[in-house]
Amino acid sequence: MSLRSCSEYSVLAIFPLAVCSLVVNILLYFPNGDTTYAGSNQLTNYVWFFEGICFGGIMMIIVAAVLLLVDFYKCGTSFGARTKGCSRLGSIGFALLGVLFSGYSLIISSLGLAQGPYCMTVTGWSYPFTAGSYLVDYSTWSQCLEPPYVVEWNVILFSILIVLSSLQVIICLGKAILDVIAMLCGTHRILIEPHSI
Repeated sequence: MSLRSCSEYSVLAIFPLAVCSLVVNILLYFPNGDTTYAGSNQLTNYVWFFEGICFGGIMMIIVAAVLLLVDFYKCGTSFGARTKGCSRLGSIGFALLGVLFSGYSLIISSLGLAQGPYCMTVTGWSYPFTAGSYLVDYSTWSQCLEPPYVVEWNVILFSILIVLSSLQVIICLGKAILDVIAMLCGTHRILIEPHSI
């Protein structure tokens, strides 16, 4: 499989990852399918950063669509032959933009997982857990009385977002690297190839 084919297939994988990110982030607003907590703003603050909806979802769909279009776009002419130098530069730029968007989603999701849920405890609504310690101490999860099973809900969904955004970062970074290699190798061939007069 050529570098170009590998690059195109990897970009196609961004679409399902972005849709899943969007769905998972939406589910975070409705612990156990209950809509009342979102309406009363009783959710963890990192849910409101729209990491999966906007950055890991919609923006990544746009980036993937543009990357596919740029891969097939040819610009400029060189001695009567079409060249893809400028499209390669555009592809690298959008791939790096994808790294930024998915990286943002990865960072915010990680912070949300480390912080733990905002929930009702015996002392009222608060963040009862210290950064990340609750993840290995399941006995403390019972501190959250409401929403029911909110700790499990947040841990599972934020973990899924972390995996999805990590894959997006890897794909976009790999795409940028492959395009740099293809551009440099193409340029190198052009420089050493003798021109017929």
